[in-house]
Amino acid sequence: MDKSASLIAIRLVHTLAWAFFAGCVVLLPFAAHARRFDLAFFLIGFVTVEIGVLAFNRWRCPLTAVAARYTADRKANFDIYLPLWLARYNKEIFGSLFVAGVVYTAFEWWHATAGIQQLTDCIPR
Repeated sequence: MDKSASLIAIRLVHTLAWAFFAGCVVLLPFAAHARRFDLAFFLIGFVTVEIGVLAFNRWRCPLTAVAARYTADRKANFDIYLPLWLARYNKEIFGSLFVAGVVYTAFEWWHATAGIQQLTDCIPR
């Protein structure tokens, strides 16, 4: 495989991985709103693992280093098929959305469990 084809393959895999994790972040508040806390905690777990991978790699995706072997380009989107502005601010945008989703999930979970507690308090013993 030549350098160009390798870079295309890496960018494609990176874009698919990004889409998966971005989808997890976007889906999180919807799962919480539907009180599907099993799904919400699953999504939080996936994204938390990804955050760990990024933290371990100095806040860069490991695929960025692989893509760097095949090009001298270092624009924010050289390694992924995203618009330049989104690639540049990806962590800020999706990091903020993730934190907001986790806070909203905690809020919904607290209300769901508080509601159950209120129901059990009404049952005569």
